[in-house]
Amino acid sequence: MIAQKLVQDDPLVINLKKSEKIDLIHYDQIIIGGSIHAGQMQGAVKSFCKKNLNLLMDKKVALFMCGLNKPELETEFINAFPETLREHAFTSKIVGGEYVLGRMNFIEKYLIKKIAKVTESASYINYEKIDELVGELKKVSDFN
Repeated sequence: MIAQKLVQDDPLVINLKKSEKIDLIHYDQIIIGGSIHAGQMQGAVKSFCKKNLNLLMDKKVALFMCGLNKPELETEFINAFPETLREHAFTSKIVGGEYVLGRMNFIEKYLIKKIAKVTESASYINYEKIDELVGELKKVSDFN
């Protein structure tokens, strides 16, 4: 959704699970985000941040996280990104998320139904936070 709202600016979207190496030297602004599964940020996102921390400190960085466990969202965000990166980022947003049961395997469905008491797919995306993030991106960057 974020990339779609920035489509006029032709943002490059990279799936960290599928990309071997990304040369950050070519970019001035980097938006990093991912979703929480079982209380943890995706490993590829955490690994990318840790591996590239020094380079990221020289860039305009925005962070976002998709998550649904309201009581734990702040803690999950703190655990998702290194402290120095969180402090360096010009914006950070928690943008909600979705339960898409059709994309889950049997065990994931069982756990979601048992723990979150969700029996069907549901969307809890915070469109306002996404719009705030995009607005802040446009204010401080080349996304104008």
